[in-house]
Amino acid sequence: MPSEFELIDRYFRRPTRHTELGVGDDGAIIRPTPGMELVVSTDMLVAGTHFLPNVEAEDLGWKALAVNVSDMAAMGAQPRWALLAAALPAATESWIEKFTRGFFACADAYGIDVIGGDTTRGPRNLCVTIFGEVPQGTALRRSGARPRDEIWVSGKPGRAALGLAHLQGRAQLAEPQLSDCLAALHRPQPRVALGLALRGLASAAIDVSDGLLADLGHILEASGVGANLQIAVPPESAFEREALLAGGDDYELVFTAPAARHGEVAALASTLELALTCIGTIAAGVAGHIDLCDPDGHPIAIEHRGYDHFG
Repeated sequence: MPSEFELIDRYFRRPTRHTELGVGDDGAIIRPTPGMELVVSTDMLVAGTHFLPNVEAEDLGWKALAVNVSDMAAMGAQPRWALLAAALPAATESWIEKFTRGFFACADAYGIDVIGGDTTRGPRNLCVTIFGEVPQGTALRRSGARPRDEIWVSGKPGRAALGLAHLQGRAQLAEPQLSDCLAALHRPQPRVALGLALRGLASAAIDVSDGLLADLGHILEASGVGANLQIAVPPESAFEREALLAGGDDYELVFTAPAARHGEVAALASTLELALTCIGTIAAGVAGHIDLCDPDGHPIAIEHRGYDHFG
């Protein structure tokens, strides 16, 4: 069985593109681009909580990094560097080879140098720390939404939650919806290009990790505002409605922008070949409060707003 350091050399050491010193020393050395600020985020994926025990290792490798890349997208930052700390139940080389194949595929797709980390024996647990760059003073934040701003969402939230429900036997999906929803669950596509395009245009942004309503709620709380939402939901399926509004794990972006810039936001959909939907407006009033209705003005009742690790 290979040692920890043999595993690192064999599977985790890769050439870097914009790093002074990467994997192999006591620390990495990076040189931020002049005029840029660093944006830093970390996420942990725990077996049984964030992914099913039988998930394909290559898919898990992609997702472990992609969920962190999504945080950079939500801040309007260009992802640059990442570190991976992994607890593994055994040094199974076939599993590690597949995992790193997915992990580095995501790194290559978004131009990220993997510059270090740690490995240990234990229940499968993956923790990534990511660094990105953004021009000074231009990072997107949660606290900038203002009354009368429009609320937008990218892509089609709810697909990942439906895919998970199918795997858990709580729903039965047929093709082609099944493949689409499983791809959303296993291979999320962080909206980095959208985040970069929203610098100077969006007033606030967040990625959808815990659910559309829950994550929008973080913007509302940080900005001290409420929201009026008009969302077309499947009236015949309470399950699909909850997946759309509270499912999470989509890693789409929810953002706000001044109504006067509606045309500029709408034009991004064509430029980026990405669906962008205006789902409501920011309202003055109680921070975090959401009035939710369908396009005809009928109220929509929903029991859960999203995922809470300790809820």
